[in-house]
Amino acid sequence: MDRECVSLLPSVCEVLADSGRSLPDDTSLEKLLDWFTGLTKAGGSLLEACPCLPEFISTVVHNTASDPGVLSFALKVTGLMAATEDGFKRLQESSVLDLVFNLHHWQEAGLWEDPCLRIGWIQGLKNLLQHPEALSFFVQSDFIEPLLQLQTDTSLFVASAANQMLAHILLFFQPVSPAGCNGVDKKEEDAGMTRASIAAITTETSTEYTAVVSAVSKYLKESVVPTENPQLHQRLQALRLLALLLAQAGPPLRVRLLQTVADSLEELVTAGHSQLTLPLMDVILAAHSSSSADEHVPDRLVTTRLLSSMLNINKPSDLIRAAAAVLHRGHHDTDHTARAVKILLLPLDIITSQTLLGTNTSGKTHTDIHRKKRTRKLFSILRKDKYVLVSAADRHRVSLVEHLKSKNSCISMICVCLTNTPQITLTPSAVLPCPPPLIVTAVLSLLRICSGVSSSSPTGCSEVCRNVIGSGKVQKCALEALTALSSSPGAEDRISDVFTVVIQYLDNPDSDPTVLHKSYQVLLKWKSVCTDLSCITDQLRQDLAEVVRKRVCDMRWEVRDSTVEFLGRLKSAEETSDASEALLAGCCTSPLLTEALQDTESYVRASAVTALAKTLAHSWQQGAAVTQEETEIVTRLIEILSQDTEGFARRAVVQYFIAWFSTHSSHSPPLSPSSSSSSSTSLLMQCVRSVLSQGSSDLDWEVKVHTLELAELLLDQAFSGHQGYRKSSDTLQASPHPYGAASDQAYTLHTHTGAHTEGAESNLTGALNSLVKQGVISALLSGLFDCDRPVGLKACRLLITLRETVCPLSLRATVASVSCELPSWGWGQEIRKTLGMKESDWAMAAQREADGGVMVSVCEVLRSLGLDERLDVLTQSSDHIHNSPLSLLQDILTASAAHSRPDTQPGQEVIVDCY
Repeated sequence: MDRECVSLLPSVCEVLADSGRSLPDDTSLEKLLDWFTGLTKAGGSLLEACPCLPEFISTVVHNTASDPGVLSFALKVTGLMAATEDGFKRLQESSVLDLVFNLHHWQEAGLWEDPCLRIGWIQGLKNLLQHPEALSFFVQSDFIEPLLQLQTDTSLFVASAANQMLAHILLFFQPVSPAGCNGVDKKEEDAGMTRASIAAITTETSTEYTAVVSAVSKYLKESVVPTENPQLHQRLQALRLLALLLAQAGPPLRVRLLQTVADSLEELVTAGHSQLTLPLMDVILAAHSSSSADEHVPDRLVTTRLLSSMLNINKPSDLIRAAAAVLHRGHHDTDHTARAVKILLLPLDIITSQTLLGTNTSGKTHTDIHRKKRTRKLFSILRKDKYVLVSAADRHRVSLVEHLKSKNSCISMICVCLTNTPQITLTPSAVLPCPPPLIVTAVLSLLRICSGVSSSSPTGCSEVCRNVIGSGKVQKCALEALTALSSSPGAEDRISDVFTVVIQYLDNPDSDPTVLHKSYQVLLKWKSVCTDLSCITDQLRQDLAEVVRKRVCDMRWEVRDSTVEFLGRLKSAEETSDASEALLAGCCTSPLLTEALQDTESYVRASAVTALAKTLAHSWQQGAAVTQEETEIVTRLIEILSQDTEGFARRAVVQYFIAWFSTHSSHSPPLSPSSSSSSSTSLLMQCVRSVLSQGSSDLDWEVKVHTLELAELLLDQAFSGHQGYRKSSDTLQASPHPYGAASDQAYTLHTHTGAHTEGAESNLTGALNSLVKQGVISALLSGLFDCDRPVGLKACRLLITLRETVCPLSLRATVASVSCELPSWGWGQEIRKTLGMKESDWAMAAQREADGGVMVSVCEVLRSLGLDERLDVLTQSSDHIHNSPLSLLQDILTASAAHSRPDTQPGQEVIVDCY
């Protein structure tokens, strides 16, 4: 521990013990505790490092007027000091432990009612329960009963802490199975304990541990199904604890727990409490997953029986949630998975009249006629209200139809069904009751019903159908399911049907923006499945083109934004523009996107810029001749960069040029700005200086970072053949800055490798001159002195890369003649100070230049800026100064001194740098 921290800690303890003294902020105690916890985990002894702590604890505990927060802190720290056997013995000898965790002491003082103190008591005990002596102390002090009572504390935080505490005791101290178990292994790893020490714990504490297990087992049995005054909160807490234990417990503990609570769980299943369905499933599935695979083993028999009961409960909403839980856990239990799949498909089967369930003996599905007759029979049973002996499946169907007549229940159950359909289609064929494409058809049928396009179900479910018509929640859920179903087996056979339904949604004036956005996502996903566009009819393509033209001019900006984004994503990097436009029946997307550059909403403008970059990428790759349209687009983009008031669009513009330059560099040889070529790459090089100049002076830090990314690409291209050049992007990828801006796209350059030749020096000079003319050097120097740290950090790294490339001793004479201009303001003044230029020298030099700037050697600047030292400072966050134990201790003392001064005005703020 830092010597200065040790010297300040007694004064800080004195401040904390004085309840009338002030703390700098509400989290100071938590920060102190974090520091102490870190010292303990590192293997240090708090008693040795902080000898003043026992006296502080004794003072606080004896003072019943102490602040509850400070008392809670004292209890937690006591637990940390007692976490080692040596610390535990020393505190026990001084009677500190008996005093701190004496429950009657806190109750008599009237402090136990404060949840803050109860939390401290629980977490303090949990901190010390790391060795055998601590468990003996816990049991002999009769702490198990109050801890069980705290499971249902009025404070949810206290109840949760008590829940975690019990789980810690049972799992940490459980006997080690010969084969080992995950729960114990994890605890060994977390506590840094060897298997020998775990064995010692098992041997020394078997009696105490058995007592705790018995008490907890009895509590769980009674709490799951209370005999008197049943409380939902108590049952929930018991089920949470049980699920946690069964998931991590070794065989001995798991078997004992199951034997104890099995009857209570069966009673709870039979009772059918809807609020307990999911927590009950968590318990059953945790036990089922961890139990033996042998069906004849007692614990496996118990969990299988419980799981079967849950998948046969009467209330449809609970039944569907239970089935969804089975599917989500990904069990390899074929029987239960098959049952869950049928339950989840039943609502969709009823409302769409698709034959999703049941097959005849030959494996062929029932015909619609048989299904209609069966459904009519079921409705007849409901209407006549007569007792009829039906199968369990028919009983569930009848009950479900009744629940689907309630709008809220209908929408909820249908959405659960839809959410699980993609996973259902990926289950083994032995589990599926129908082919996967039929499930896609059912989802499409539901979408038609929701939009009102399809008439009500011919099977008599018109009342159920009315509940989903116009339901945005069901529409969104169905479209999400449809997007995921594109990867299901046999999906390509339904592409035409999918496009038909989705285009109808896009054309529907009643579709809300979110539904339209999800509709576009469906089209993009299913388009990737389509290997041949011939499966989509000409009429569908024309309909899509027409609806896109309409939606790109929609009054709602969210719809325009989704449409523009769709147009940009429509073409993948491997496709030509013609291939993407074929889907839109030859409709050219560029004019639509160019028009969107004038949109009143900045999000739409930004999306249009991004979409144009994707649309024009193919022509960039080919190095095609520049068109008038491209020239006008570039002119508009430069205007956006210099004039747009919103950062979204400006960021997109710089990323547009990054994508353009990256594509050019990957497919074409380098071009200079003076090239007379009429290709788009020549136009790009002509724009680079303007983009770098405007982007580096932007007010938005992300625009500036993206501008430096463009400068980095120019550096990579300029020095791609030089032996001493190392891409700075390699370093940046190895250690990304936590606050840095991340681009949406990874940019790569084609690197030309070659041996060092006699002309390398002259080529290096030419490359550096080119970078100066393009404005790369100015952009990097400007970024170095930027007030936004991510900008300065990236610029510093790039300048170091540049310095190591062009300024080694052997090359200084070669590139010494290359100069760059420093402006007379801003970062130019900062560099002038660094170079030690006097004001008179600067003025004389400026007079010699026509524009008032000063020309200086690039190498001289790079060598004089102290880039390595700057990088060290920029790499360290401000926290390395302020976020420290020493700073925290100083803040507490400063705030306390200010609070106690008589000249401090009421309400006057005390400024501290507490992290």
